[in-house]
Amino acid sequence: MGRVRRPHGIRGEIRVEILTDYPERLVQRDNVYLARPHSPDDVQRYPLEALRPHKGILLIKLGGVDDRDAAERLRGMLVQVPLEEAVPLEEGEYYYFQLTGVDVETDTGEWLGRVADVIEGGAHDVYVIRGPRGEILLPAVEDVILELDMEREKMVVHLLPGMVEGAA
Repeated sequence: MGRVRRPHGIRGEIRVEILTDYPERLVQRDNVYLARPHSPDDVQRYPLEALRPHKGILLIKLGGVDDRDAAERLRGMLVQVPLEEAVPLEEGEYYYFQLTGVDVETDTGEWLGRVADVIEGGAHDVYVIRGPRGEILLPAVEDVILELDMEREKMVVHLLPGMVEGAA
């Protein structure tokens, strides 16, 4: 639902970047779950004490996070809710966390790496792939993303000219 950017003030509030189309659903919650990216099994539950919008982000106060140092330790963590409580998605839509770790290969069979992050864009999202060629940014458009098989955790892509050094 969001990503902790940094502490706000000295009383433990955190600034959270909104990564959901439904931020109002957080207001209805008693608890939220925080996890480090790429560590989905290491999840911690926090009581939600307060939440308020502020200049395009959310300011959140969590139970047990009472000073700036405690809030700083949460920097970069993902704010989540259990999947069974999430807003149902349309067919072919996925939550960002579901894409993280998916293997990515080209339509010629070259393994490019794994999805490490998703950058939310205006016209389309961008998938950050990390692998043997380093970091590759792929636009989430039909001409590039040919297949996404979530059961096999595999994405097949077509590299357009100039997208990656050495791509035809």
